[in-house]
Amino acid sequence: QVQLVETGGGLVQAGGSLRLSCAASGRTFYTMAWFRQAPGKERECVLAISWSGSMINYADSVKGRFAISRDNAKNTVYLQMNSLKPEDTGVYYCAAGPNWPPRDMNYWGKGTLVTVSS
Repeated sequence: QVQLVETGGGLVQAGGSLRLSCAASGRTFYTMAWFRQAPGKERECVLAISWSGSMINYADSVKGRFAISRDNAKNTVYLQMNSLKPEDTGVYYCAAGPNWPPRDMNYWGKGTLVTVSS
């Protein structure tokens, strides 16, 4: 049974940092990604990374502030979020799939809430 479990969300002040982790179990994936859904907005892909890390896809809104990495030995992907802004508030979901680019993700975590206060 495949599971993706996110940890690390919480409340942080603007300008602060958070690190999210997503541990996958059941199988490995070529592409792992972080999506987020802000209140009243559609879900968007924040960052995605291929198996070797040679391909990374990111949203312009997080360029220079967020970074994605993965540890294939642990089957875990991380999202380091720095210089957080109130508009980064939302539910962050881990997703995984077999293909690149990260359009058709087969598996999803339940999400972790990130709240950035001003």
